[in-house]
Amino acid sequence: MWRPCGSLSRRHFLEATAAGLMTGPLAGAAMAQPPGERPQQAGDVKVINPRARVPLSFIIDDSTCLVNLAHFCIPQFGEVFPDRYQQPWRTLPREIPDSFVRKFGEWCREHGVKGKYSIVPYPALVGWIDKEMPGWSRRELRESLSLVRDFMTVDWDIHPEMVTHTWVINTKTGRPYEERSENYMENWGWSAGRSADELTDYLSYALKLLKNVDLPCEGITTPGGFGNRSREALSEATLASVRDVYGAEIPHYFRHLYTDDRSVAPRVENASGLDGDDPQCVVSIIGCTGDWFGGWDGLTPGSVDRFITADLQGGRLPEVIDRDEPAILVCHWPGIYYNGEELGFNIFKEAVRRVHARYDHLIWMKLSEISRYWAAKELTAINADDGALSLQAPFACPGFTIEFSASPGQTPTLQQEEQQTPLTEVGRKLDLQPQTFFRDGNSVIACFDLPKGRSRLRYA
Repeated sequence: MWRPCGSLSRRHFLEATAAGLMTGPLAGAAMAQPPGERPQQAGDVKVINPRARVPLSFIIDDSTCLVNLAHFCIPQFGEVFPDRYQQPWRTLPREIPDSFVRKFGEWCREHGVKGKYSIVPYPALVGWIDKEMPGWSRRELRESLSLVRDFMTVDWDIHPEMVTHTWVINTKTGRPYEERSENYMENWGWSAGRSADELTDYLSYALKLLKNVDLPCEGITTPGGFGNRSREALSEATLASVRDVYGAEIPHYFRHLYTDDRSVAPRVENASGLDGDDPQCVVSIIGCTGDWFGGWDGLTPGSVDRFITADLQGGRLPEVIDRDEPAILVCHWPGIYYNGEELGFNIFKEAVRRVHARYDHLIWMKLSEISRYWAAKELTAINADDGALSLQAPFACPGFTIEFSASPGQTPTLQQEEQQTPLTEVGRKLDLQPQTFFRDGNSVIACFDLPKGRSRLRYA
């Protein structure tokens, strides 16, 4: 979650770096994280989007079980920045009910929407998701967790958004530090200059709280400015903590969003061991919109036209989709609920309707699915030889899609060890599914479930 107020918001940080206004430590923080190893890929073979479609995803920040974070966060932010957080927080509901979570989730499932849903494990110090949530009964907390675990996880990745989203917790005591300043708030100064080991400890603490209640997890979301001035350490810490706590093969994290002309393609970072038994990488997911729904506080009405205009031609989503990059929308849960008015939800529904009216080649994906695809896209070695493509994949990937040239009349066949799978030709690119191919003259697009390890795609 980024903040429109405070010392340095996510959006303002990005604007300043783009304008070349930052020097010193902040300028260094803006540099990209190390990509790590990269394999050789044949120059005449191109890995394209899955099934030749543009991925969409929806990032939901500031969500948790029962608690309306806006109601509880605002006075805590105001303790540090009294002149900047003067919203009437007492008038906001303390709860976002599970009935709305189910209503939202059912609509999204009906329309194929997927994405990421945060669960802040100790939201604004109100209570612990694995213990008690004062103000709600144990039964209500159990039922809320069950709704997330059994229903939401079908379509949504679950992330911690660190521990409290407000005050930093001492991981040795489980209590907030005594100092009440921005230097001990998760959103602001605490993470600046921290080492990878220090951040790994903190991220692991948050991840273990989710694991205690049997929530699956493959990534993390940073609250506010968390990690902005320790970006290399954040990338390394995400890789280490998510692998250690959950055993996730391809950890990912959401830290950045850009609304200018910079690429919003995922970044595959710290890749290593690609030819061995323990390949590793971490993927940085980049959002492409601001919260133009209902704001982080549920008090800032947005506009669907900022996403896509009524004539379907303007807005941020066409800008991104037209360059074939994943269009990942970003919101905050209090603004979707909008204090029971559901203003943000209604804006989202209209944005979904408009974007599908404009485009017919979109595919909704979880962040973990996008991360796996981009890891395979960038880290699979591809060599062309003797009428075949030899592939060495550190990670398996469903719906892996490549474009190459081949003479007419040949049916591509995927080979791994003794198994051979001929691909089925389809008449339209839009009909591509795993184990199919589309031909346009000498150009072939093949879509198949890429196995881990060595395989070959024969086409002659």
